[in-house]
Amino acid sequence: MPKQSAPQELAGIAPKLVEVTDEVLFGDVWERPGLSPRDRSLVTVSTLAALYRGEQLAYHLGVALDNGLSVEELSEAITHLAFYAGWPNAMTAITQLKRIADERGA
Repeated sequence: MPKQSAPQELAGIAPKLVEVTDEVLFGDVWERPGLSPRDRSLVTVSTLAALYRGEQLAYHLGVALDNGLSVEELSEAITHLAFYAGWPNAMTAITQLKRIADERGA
């Protein structure tokens, strides 16, 4: 999978945010050996869904699929977190997952 990066169109208004996103988050944290990219994606998707961070969730659902998680595994994780993070959060996340899976023909 290609290395992740911040949306470069944001560099004009927030160059430092784009820089630290690319260098620290994606260049260091996501590259650490303690978890695989697949596991990091599962943690990230679960956290974003639990915190109702839909704008970032859509992107990371795609990354999770690229990192080897299946639609079924992501669906199971979202179903599981519904009981801990709330039904609306899970329904929003599963709706996004369905849209992305449909777009990819998965």
